[in-house]
Amino acid sequence: MIYDAIIIGGGPAGLTAAIYTSRARLKTLLVESFTVPAQAAITSDIENYPGFPEGLNGFELVEKFKKQAKKFGTEFKTGDVTKIKEHKEAGLRAYRVDFGDEKISSLSVIIATGARPKQLGIAGEDTFRGKGVSYCAVCDGAFFKGKNIVVIGGGDTALEEAVFLTKFANKVSIIHRRDRLRATKILQERAFANKKIEFILESTAEGISGDSKVKAVKIKNTKSGKETELPCEGVFLFVGYIPNTDFLKGTVGLDKDGYVKSGHGLTTSARGIFVCGDARAKRLRQIVTAAGDGAVAAFSARLYVEELKGTAYE
Repeated sequence: MIYDAIIIGGGPAGLTAAIYTSRARLKTLLVESFTVPAQAAITSDIENYPGFPEGLNGFELVEKFKKQAKKFGTEFKTGDVTKIKEHKEAGLRAYRVDFGDEKISSLSVIIATGARPKQLGIAGEDTFRGKGVSYCAVCDGAFFKGKNIVVIGGGDTALEEAVFLTKFANKVSIIHRRDRLRATKILQERAFANKKIEFILESTAEGISGDSKVKAVKIKNTKSGKETELPCEGVFLFVGYIPNTDFLKGTVGLDKDGYVKSGHGLTTSARGIFVCGDARAKRLRQIVTAAGDGAVAAFSARLYVEELKGTAYE
């Protein structure tokens, strides 16, 4: 069995790529991770995806993408890819993709593995993970009904999730190291207008303490150096992301942060391997840009496969 395209990643980028390759009648397999969920799927409310003015739930959107990909013939498997290796298949240049006990060949590969939340690396973070420390408001917010919560971060995700957490929490304290936030203005307006949210700016979280569960966060003012302790029952960290690209080292070019470098048509340094979505080096990481990336990568993969097979339209 050899595929025309194997897509690694089941988020908006990978699923859009699958829709496009399958519609082009490329035999397509999409490999979803069972350990790292798509960020979109665990996002509570999405209001900036075109065509849905009333907003929608991230999981529901991803399921719509998946249903559409299946409609056009995309096959799905679950597993974590550990290696991609070039080899010959039926006299053609191909890639073998290893995940679990399976080794499957494809003429082209589209990387759409996305990114995962970055850890802050402070004392107590690992100790209290799952005991009050979380990186997903949608997953864990309901466990903190009536509690006081701390959110660390000042970007879009931090403010979106902080507002979502006010549905459950008694109070949400946002800690940010600078004197102003990085999030878009509309999100700032909502957060500042929410009576359950307080801001602790020009401050950093230095440690998380407790017994069997989180009890407090140690905070340090970046100007005065003064340290205080803020009682809380939960700590949510939204301080950036790390690309899921460890398995690609030595296979395609990565930048200093581990993101895949891409060229025109979302090509990579390896001929026949393409990239889309949050795994690639770019300025804006949103669902709409991931979907656009997926379409471009799929188009490039189609042209490549047709050229490889000698069926390209001249």
